Amino acid sequence: MLSLVACAVGIVTPQASGAEQPNVVVVFVDDMGWSDLSCFGGRGPTTQHVDRLASEGIKFTNFYVNSPICSPSRVALTTGQYPQRWRITSFLNNRASNQQRGMAQWLDPQAPVLARQLQAAGYATGHFGKWHMGGQRDVDDAPPISEYGFDQSLTNFEGMGPKLLPLVKTPDRKKPRKIWSDAVRLGGPPVWKLRSHITEGFVQSAISFIDEAQRRKKPFYVNLWPDDVHTPLYPPLDRWADNRRGLYEGVLDAMDEQLGPLFNRIRRDEDLRDSTLIVFCSDNGPENHVGSSQPLRGSKGWLYEGGVRSPLIVWGPGLLAAGVAGTTNDQAVLSAIDINRSLYEICGVALPAGEELDGEDVSETLLGKASEGRQAPIVWRRPPDRPGFDQTSEEDNPDLAVRDGKWKFYVNCDGSEWQLYDLTTDFKETTNLASGNPDVSQRLHDLAMEWNAAMPADSGVAKAPSGE
Repeated sequence: MLSLVACAVGIVTPQASGAEQPNVVVVFVDDMGWSDLSCFGGRGPTTQHVDRLASEGIKFTNFYVNSPICSPSRVALTTGQYPQRWRITSFLNNRASNQQRGMAQWLDPQAPVLARQLQAAGYATGHFGKWHMGGQRDVDDAPPISEYGFDQSLTNFEGMGPKLLPLVKTPDRKKPRKIWSDAVRLGGPPVWKLRSHITEGFVQSAISFIDEAQRRKKPFYVNLWPDDVHTPLYPPLDRWADNRRGLYEGVLDAMDEQLGPLFNRIRRDEDLRDSTLIVFCSDNGPENHVGSSQPLRGSKGWLYEGGVRSPLIVWGPGLLAAGVAGTTNDQAVLSAIDINRSLYEICGVALPAGEELDGEDVSETLLGKASEGRQAPIVWRRPPDRPGFDQTSEEDNPDLAVRDGKWKFYVNCDGSEWQLYDLTTDFKETTNLASGNPDVSQRLHDLAMEWNAAMPADSGVAKAPSGE
């Protein structure tokens, strides 16, 4: 068995009951860079509502998502498993494109899903925002979001079920017009709202869902997954700009503003404040020259740090350890699959019987009661449609990557182009130490190859040749 996989087969976690079951809200932003938030050193707008969340919670600076692109990143957070297991290795597109890239058409409903286990344990479960794990373009026979354990959902044009769809206007064209209007055939009823206020629409629905769960005295689990700050960029007209970075900053500022009522709804209710955990992060790095992961190398689609390292904030005044509010954990290496696994523990619900989760239980660290990260390495595979060159050094986008302790290692599937960086001293990934550390490089090479051989192949990355 692969040494890097954390197994949890048939384990049953004692279920918490009644007031002991905490509420959970997972905010998963779309295409936001590691350093876009002002509390993570961003030089754009002051993201005051998210910054306040950080000042009252814990920031984690060594948190990773499990893919540098949206659909597989979402699968990892949803299942607690590497998305390659489910053959979702890049963004889900139209049927022909998915097939050409060797991908599934949607996430198999038989996959282990945290929301389903929480639902079975008595939680009210809601998904509000982008889904993108099945049901988009001409893929109109994907399972509805309800089949994955959600009582209620409202999504955008990339999911099955009730829709919140955008109207757009610009300074030159102030009459609102519809975009992605054909998405209504993927479920309804549709609600149309200005693209600059779409996050507000998802937030309003989430707050109504929380109100009803509280009225029914049920713990709740809420996904709030905005399609901000993904392109196309349509900020409010009073924040319009004549360049993409300026437009992006306008959308980021508006998103932060529109998230405020959700955070305040929970913060200002004593019962919710003491029993709710908010987890805030991004699904992958930013589009190149739009968002920012400076000074990290790379961006969306790339396995370098800027493509897979995400800001992470965990908030919960009644659940976090005393004295940790406003602190930063810059030591623990964590990933999205660990968030999934840890929420089972925090909520006291059973793990899916007979399933193998790749995430590790780091719940004590997320709650500020410990500082250690995951023990096993994290492994990534390049999305099959993302070959190319790094924007700064013109090196190939590597096929595989491994983070193990202080080391980040890259290699192609044919065994070429070894890169090794010590991220404790070189988090910008500027000095390749592979030749000077042959034992470390060989070990991580072998680990990456073993992992890749154990995962279903896609069209972009072949198995290693025999003998590797």
